[in-house]
Amino acid sequence: MFNKILVPTDASEYSRRAFKMALDLARTFHSEIELLFVTYVPEAYWGYSIAANLIIPPEQLEEGGELVLDTTLEGMDVDGVKITRKKIEGHPAARISSETEREEIDLVVMGSHGYGPLAGSMLGSVSQGVLQRVKCPVLIVK
Repeated sequence: MFNKILVPTDASEYSRRAFKMALDLARTFHSEIELLFVTYVPEAYWGYSIAANLIIPPEQLEEGGELVLDTTLEGMDVDGVKITRKKIEGHPAARISSETEREEIDLVVMGSHGYGPLAGSMLGSVSQGVLQRVKCPVLIVK
């Protein structure tokens, strides 16, 4: 039923809960999991342009992405589940959506909120964007 499950992560507690839920589903349906981190550096933030003055070395972005993936996996029992770790760049909702099509994902399992500027909103902006874009089922975990 769900051969491939995508779990976008930002290492927030919501993302870790979503990953734990995905592990349970993967064991039930004999699925594989793609754990995805999307690096996003906005061109403008709250009316200020930061990209022009912000230069982040590629190695630092790579290390940050690895840290997010490691933190999400920390303390989780992943025995018996095939997990692929992946890092990509771009707008999170758009890149998650394109990843579901490219990798033929059957289910997205993601946290309801993350570390973004709207972390206290009813449903996170990335979660809303993914719900609007993807064609496969999406499970939002609180």
